[in-house]
Amino acid sequence: MMTLQDHLNQLKAGFEEKAPPEALEVMHRATSDLRNSGILDQVLTVGDTAPEFELENTSGERIRSKDILSDRLMVLTFYRGKW
Repeated sequence: MMTLQDHLNQLKAGFEEKAPPEALEVMHRATSDLRNSGILDQVLTVGDTAPEFELENTSGERIRSKDILSDRLMVLTFYRGKW
């Protein structure tokens, strides 16, 4: 069975085979710049507790993570938008 990381690596390799070299250069430089910025020192890892937050739901109501987690599990997804 393929792990998620294996699948992601396979997708990345397939993309890099087809992408223009100049685009790959920009992407790799941006990735390197982010790594060198120290931002990874602030990233949550497995086992860390996420900070509490408050967001609007699709109905415009304010929802607090603390309230949800007090009586049920929560799944949080991130949508990066259409690039």
